[in-house]
Amino acid sequence: MKLVDEFKSFAMKGNVFDLAVGIIIGAAFGKIVTSMVSDIIMPPLGLIIGGVNFTDLKVVMKAASETHPAVTWNYGNFLQACFDFLIIGFSVFLVIKAMIIARRKEEAAPAAPPAPTKEEILLTEIRDLLKK
Repeated sequence: MKLVDEFKSFAMKGNVFDLAVGIIIGAAFGKIVTSMVSDIIMPPLGLIIGGVNFTDLKVVMKAASETHPAVTWNYGNFLQACFDFLIIGFSVFLVIKAMIIARRKEEAAPAAPPAPTKEEILLTEIRDLLKK
């Protein structure tokens, strides 16, 4: 039972929950970016290049026969994955940069001085009485 209790205390820490949420959101964000690249960015880019669909780009290494399918080198899918990676990487960079700027502003804001303790108040009163 001790192992179960140790795992329970580990799983209940805030960092584990934060990591789980980050992974789930990251997976969903990846799907959104993949759709944006394949459905929004790549069609106009392919049109500019001459109507080329990047996922269809391939080199036939061995033609198809009646018994075997063609052997192809699908470099278009690789190009698509590279575009996805670049956009996701750039998006994450912008988010992290925004967080760093927000932290700097938060740290730069002067904090209000802490309220004096009871001892400081009493010492101030004693000092003022002694001055009189």
